[in-house]
Amino acid sequence: MLIGIIGAPNKGKSTLFSALTMANAEIGDYPFTTIKPNRGVAYVARECPEKQLGLKCNPRNSTCTNGIRYIPIEIVDVAGLVPGAHLGKGMGNQFLTDAIAADVLIQVIDGTGKTDLNGNHTQTSNPAEEVRMIFDELSHWVAGIVKKHMPAMIKRKDGTKALHEVLAGLRISEKIIEDTVNKLGLASSGINWKDEEILSFSQALVRAGKPIVVAINKSDSASPQQIEKINESLKEMEVVACSAAVELSLKKAAKAGIIDYASGARGFNITGNATDEQNKGLEFMKSFVQKSGTGIQELLHSAIFKTLNLIVVYPVEDENKCTDHFGNVLPDARLMRRGGTAVDLARMIHTDLEKNFLYAIDAKKKMRIGKEHQLNDGDVIKIASAAK
Repeated sequence: MLIGIIGAPNKGKSTLFSALTMANAEIGDYPFTTIKPNRGVAYVARECPEKQLGLKCNPRNSTCTNGIRYIPIEIVDVAGLVPGAHLGKGMGNQFLTDAIAADVLIQVIDGTGKTDLNGNHTQTSNPAEEVRMIFDELSHWVAGIVKKHMPAMIKRKDGTKALHEVLAGLRISEKIIEDTVNKLGLASSGINWKDEEILSFSQALVRAGKPIVVAINKSDSASPQQIEKINESLKEMEVVACSAAVELSLKKAAKAGIIDYASGARGFNITGNATDEQNKGLEFMKSFVQKSGTGIQELLHSAIFKTLNLIVVYPVEDENKCTDHFGNVLPDARLMRRGGTAVDLARMIHTDLEKNFLYAIDAKKKMRIGKEHQLNDGDVIKIASAAK
């Protein structure tokens, strides 16, 4: 699972990346601070089944604190995209390649409106325009790839498969590509589309295959009226107001032992010695998070659980003890699509389990379920297989 952080320059992308991952991304108040992709790991939180089952878990692929399971998600932060990025302007379209491979994109915009599309300081910018600009750049970049390969696709009768091969780097399924072609009524054999058809296809494909969550950053400096105006302009999109700078400051203070803070909390306690200047800053941040929180955990959850519509399932080998082969209790937390079945879970674990699937057991209900049984968030599942 990969989340891509994108946006125009100087919107706070690297600060958000650091706030999510606590990685040492370079942060600066000028365009193109990031000159190569930063990669790190963030964590989404879900209630662990251990309390419900009366057990104490010992996770392998995640962590658990006070009954909350923290599940890792890979994050990539790419250089800022400017108008004309698909033509090589700014840092060039190499960064579009890094962004487009993500399962979901978080676009960071400046909620204060004090930076323009190129990342330069201004007082009159419309942040909603940043969203339209990035969508246009992604769409034109995809269109450029399709157009480049058009001569070869003319010869192919299996047009959607040819498109899937050409667009493999996008990590969009052949079904989504096929559905997009059919929805637009485009030819799917011997593809020889006109430029406007290529662009229409690319725009529809980006909408369908690369969902975007908008992060209205710098909300601690933006007025409620500014936030409301942006929300109204982007009402058809998933939008979360946040402050990456406040979240990062609080996490650093917590790491230094100055405060007791958990990401997503609506408050914190000062537990260590702080200077007068630090206390002043902490009082401001305390007032801010009490009103709305930093929005960072909400943003991450919106991307994973709302936009991608994922659930968390816990596979085990012993349905009575809820352990794996080595006796680890609730060892793994697996993210999978809502509506996924028991056999889908088997496939995720190992192809042999899928091929030799017999049945599954819901460990909470102590009930046998079939291969087409749809799983629910928080399920603890044993897969019974004929595989040796």
